[in-house]
Amino acid sequence: MKKYIIKYKFAILMVLTLILLFVINYDRGLYAVNVIGYSLKEMILVIPPIFILLGLLDVWVPRKTMVKHMGEKSGVKGMILSFAIGSFAAGPLYGAFPVAAVLMKKGVKFTNVLIFLGAWSTTKIPMFLFEMASLGSKFAISRLLIDIPGIIIIAFIVNAFISDDEKKEIYEKAKDM
Repeated sequence: MKKYIIKYKFAILMVLTLILLFVINYDRGLYAVNVIGYSLKEMILVIPPIFILLGLLDVWVPRKTMVKHMGEKSGVKGMILSFAIGSFAAGPLYGAFPVAAVLMKKGVKFTNVLIFLGAWSTTKIPMFLFEMASLGSKFAISRLLIDIPGIIIIAFIVNAFISDDEKKEIYEKAKDM
């Protein structure tokens, strides 16, 4: 029993906090439960399709192909592919991390994984089209032109600050998933 309490201490703390919120302010507690329900519903609708696509990627695309096109010696081609995969992706950012883990299993260079994550979070095509329509093409294009080099620079900086041992550990954790 104690093992489970320690393992799920954060979840238990959140449930107790929610109960306390209900006691202090019933309306806020109800609002919090509604937000939790909405988030769970969104995750249930988004995560299964992502995992199905990941399973297909894992089975259909050989590691050799991924290493060739996005591995250590992929150069600019690997960066462009990372941008394209991230930009054409759909779904919230938490869906990008399982995809990144599969990319790492397949031997994708760490910098390209970081570029993929940056592209997923910042340069999605639907978001760009929405910005064009609502904020104007000048803003949307300017933001995109700033984001692309920014993502590349950040990926190289993060890559430089993470030791080879840490990268190896991250790749090992991705293989275990």
